[in-house]
Amino acid sequence: MKRYSANAIRNVALAGHQGSGKTSLAEALLFDTGAIDRLGRVDEGTAKTDFDPDEARRRISINLALAPVEWREHKINVLDTPGYLDFVGEVGSAMRVAEAALLVIAAPAGVEVGAEAAWELASECKIPKLIFVNKMDRENADYNRVMESIRGVFGARCVPIQVPIGAERSFRGVVDILHGVAYTGSGKEIERGPVPVDCAGLVNECRESVMECAAEADDELLEKYLGGEPLTDEELTRGLIQAVKNGGTVPVLFGSATANIGIQPLLDALVQLVPSAADAGADESKPMATLVFKTISDPYVGKLTYYRVYQGVLHGGSDLHNTAREHDERVGQLFTLRGKQQEPVTEVPAGDIAAVAKLGVTGTGDTLCDRGSHIRLPGIEFPQPSYSKAIVAHTKADEDKMGPALSRLAEEDPTFKFHRDPETGQTVISGQGDTHLSVVIERLKRLGATVHEEPVKIPYRETIQHAARVQGRHKKQTGGRGQFGDCWVKFEPLPRGGGYEFVDAIVGGSIPRQYIPAVDRGLQESLDHGILGGFRVVDLKATCDDGSSHDVDSSEMAFRQAAHLAFRAGMEKAGAVLLEPMMSVEVEVPEHYMGDIISDMNTKRGRILGMEPVGHGKQLIRAVAPMAEVQSYAIDLRSIARGRGRFKTEFSHYEEVPGHLTQQIVEKAKKDREEHG
Repeated sequence: MKRYSANAIRNVALAGHQGSGKTSLAEALLFDTGAIDRLGRVDEGTAKTDFDPDEARRRISINLALAPVEWREHKINVLDTPGYLDFVGEVGSAMRVAEAALLVIAAPAGVEVGAEAAWELASECKIPKLIFVNKMDRENADYNRVMESIRGVFGARCVPIQVPIGAERSFRGVVDILHGVAYTGSGKEIERGPVPVDCAGLVNECRESVMECAAEADDELLEKYLGGEPLTDEELTRGLIQAVKNGGTVPVLFGSATANIGIQPLLDALVQLVPSAADAGADESKPMATLVFKTISDPYVGKLTYYRVYQGVLHGGSDLHNTAREHDERVGQLFTLRGKQQEPVTEVPAGDIAAVAKLGVTGTGDTLCDRGSHIRLPGIEFPQPSYSKAIVAHTKADEDKMGPALSRLAEEDPTFKFHRDPETGQTVISGQGDTHLSVVIERLKRLGATVHEEPVKIPYRETIQHAARVQGRHKKQTGGRGQFGDCWVKFEPLPRGGGYEFVDAIVGGSIPRQYIPAVDRGLQESLDHGILGGFRVVDLKATCDDGSSHDVDSSEMAFRQAAHLAFRAGMEKAGAVLLEPMMSVEVEVPEHYMGDIISDMNTKRGRILGMEPVGHGKQLIRAVAPMAEVQSYAIDLRSIARGRGRFKTEFSHYEEVPGHLTQQIVEKAKKDREEHG
């Protein structure tokens, strides 16, 4: 592939709902531009951009993939993204480095939640959008119905610049409204012709809408339009380019990826309407700066880093500086990528996208620049994990490999996190949903760490309800020197978050001074194992105010044992209760789902704290709910809000568990201890 300057480069993020045909469209774009000589199929696992084993097996896209094509002396870097919501982080990465988003919508289904999510991400990145209505050859494909769906969700600024010729089985081409030309046929062999008579009325109607949008984007054109003069094809195109660039208009195009209809007119539109990399500020004359937007592990070359050059020219063999980590990197061989196919290049100019192998510390979101320039490009915002599972290694060998494998996967995927919970002893993995974590577990296996899932344990706590004074007396005679320790301890509850407090109130030497720390130590040891479910005890004040000792048999060990006995007696007498972690929950959903969300939160023992509008017809609901009830909330919310909601949680405080649930939790904890020793 030859070298292109920034004004001839178009970077386009391909996004939409799962099953809308994005990967099939990328395949058709590759085929029609001669990049490949055979159309692959998603359902056969042969698509160029679905090369990961998990993608081929599941028949869904999981990773962002590159599909650069050359068309009419331009290079279009197509970034094919997953439609499944668990992998929305990949969409965000693509949007960050693209000049425009091409949203793919399946004609029979209309706008689905994946397209809405992509629209929001493109809006957050402030890049222009185009819409490609795919599957016009399928049953129930209808122009009027799909346009009603598009405008109902995205608004009247979505304007057709093409009209489909026919629908369902009779779909055979499109009419270019800007130039009044009909394109019929499939693949590389398409025919140009006049507008069909049965399309003329709709074409004229749509041209008027396009003319209005074009005029509004250019003062000179607006004056002419308001004066009653029609705009020429050239003026129409000029105004539309500006209208798309400033986001005032979203062009809508039509076709069928699998039937390869409407693909060449789409390529023309991408070249003509999408802003170039130069329009976005790419400049070869400035010091080099590039942003890393994806990291993967290639089985042949190792760590592979995807980047976009924003300014300057990146040369193979360069010494660069990572300003995010303040670390120097030696850049080796550079590649352009087409799916997993790698083509070596010697340099990558401003505006282009490529990859490099075997960088040391550089990760996703980092900036690499010339040494001494200290440029720091804005990074990439990724969604925080919202769903967790615990995993256990099958064998000791698996356990040894699990840590490095998890670190490698977390480096590749910023939406995935893991940690070892010191309280429960579990390894917890967190991501965007069940499918996301299932893929992680499968990849762990390929990296040599076979694991199985288990429920995430809730870090319950125990405390006391009221004060109680008890004796702990340890006496043991074994024939030689005996053991004797005796202490009186008053236990009192502390406020939530009070932790543990020990008070030495011994007077008169009833317990020798050297043994008082042993009482404290014995109580602290007991805190790790409450008397209800064996959970950690918190919010407890212990005052040691009396006791006795033996000149020969007393020892530190004896007083520690006495403290253990006092602890158990005190917990029983002071009314031990169970505490559970409570989470602050913020849920953002369209207004019409509010009732269902509130009702569901009530069934989860949650309390609604407040609600407020956040714009675009959405509401933010604030609540507090038990951790045990919202562990799978990512799945629940997706079901309730049809994927149109998002949420975040963080630890808030501990509260007493309702009495009717305490016994269930205690019995389960006892059973777990018996099973795991």
